[in-house]
Amino acid sequence: MLERAATRLRLVGTAALAGALVAAVWLVARPVVGDFSAGVETTFALGSLAFGFGLLGWSGAVALGRGIESMQAHLDTGTGWTEADARRAMARILGFGLGVMLGATAVGSVASVFAAA
Repeated sequence: MLERAATRLRLVGTAALAGALVAAVWLVARPVVGDFSAGVETTFALGSLAFGFGLLGWSGAVALGRGIESMQAHLDTGTGWTEADARRAMARILGFGLGVMLGATAVGSVASVFAAA
């Protein structure tokens, strides 16, 4: 049980870390081309879009996965699509979006503290 939880946490956690790093790098480079606060808001919005897409895709894979697998087996398509793979992919997208949102929030908060000082 703990091993499965650790695997799932690592799956989402590594994607969240990657998303946070992408957000931080993007926001550090953003003042060169535009307004910083608008960049934070845009970055957060894009992260929430990825998070929402991942959440919707994950729930769709859970709800429809077995039916799609059965249909593909019946039609003998041989695509190799599985419910578990779809859930794993959507969890990665969800984690990446979460990381982008957290990274944008963290960088924006730190920047506002330093700007106020």
